[in-house]
Amino acid sequence: MSRVRIRRVAAAAVAAFALAASPTAAHASAAPAAGIAARHHQQAESIRQITLQGAVNVRDLGGYRTWTGGQVRQGLVYRSDALGKLTDADVTTVSGLGLTKVIDFRIPMEVQYDGADRLPAGLSATARPVSDLGLYATLVGAIGSGDPVTQEQMLGGGRAEAYMRDIYRTFVTSPENRAQFAATLRELADGRQGPVLYHCTSGKDRTGWMSYVLLRALAVPEGTAERDYLASNTFRAAYDAKVRAGLKQSGRMQNPDLLIPLQEVRQDYLDSATAQMEADYGSFYGYLTEGLGLDLRTLAKLQGRLVR
Repeated sequence: MSRVRIRRVAAAAVAAFALAASPTAAHASAAPAAGIAARHHQQAESIRQITLQGAVNVRDLGGYRTWTGGQVRQGLVYRSDALGKLTDADVTTVSGLGLTKVIDFRIPMEVQYDGADRLPAGLSATARPVSDLGLYATLVGAIGSGDPVTQEQMLGGGRAEAYMRDIYRTFVTSPENRAQFAATLRELADGRQGPVLYHCTSGKDRTGWMSYVLLRALAVPEGTAERDYLASNTFRAAYDAKVRAGLKQSGRMQNPDLLIPLQEVRQDYLDSATAQMEADYGSFYGYLTEGLGLDLRTLAKLQGRLVR
């Protein structure tokens, strides 16, 4: 990108983040921002799913309109759930995406139990683990116990929901987690980098937060970024219901609905992370610059590469 282009994009980024950081300015800009969102409602709500047999939550993050009048480029950033169960046909489909990098946010235990990604020849996943606060181990232990009382004690009574809120807060509070998200954003800003896919196990929490942050950094309206986050419920519903039915049929869980708070994404979970972000850094811009350590040049390059 030329220096002139960088300066122009940087100016747009400064304006966007200044509005996001200022309640008064944000309120004043609500009408024009809403107008832009309304004019491009169809495009903003369009989610480009990549249909695979071995993964259910695979999407192209491109196509969303920004409130500054741009549009996120398609074919450059993909989000997904784990890719260890891809069929041969799926691998062919993924090969057609032209990926140059796959980033895996799963912790080693998840990879051990669920398997490494199955990818096209010449492509291997980059491990970039983001902590789940021991949730996966807790889940394996609860299901493995086969004891309804133990399962209720571990997951019932609002405990599963509280666990999820705690996990989302650590996306903001943990230096290690912040470093992983920051590294991913820096790579996405690199003009030498080709199409990138990042994922976790279900493609909804760690991947959901990464996507929410990325979209907002690209000046996609907050409401649109939230809807992209919540869309995981739609894409995962049938698969997750099948998992619950299988656990009940096998006798491993009498009440598999205990898993629903762990299987779903919820506005409440996202709000826990954004509230922590505002408490720690004052604004979304503060989180990007102080929390993730991204300078304005990197943010401008991110917009310049991913927004047209």
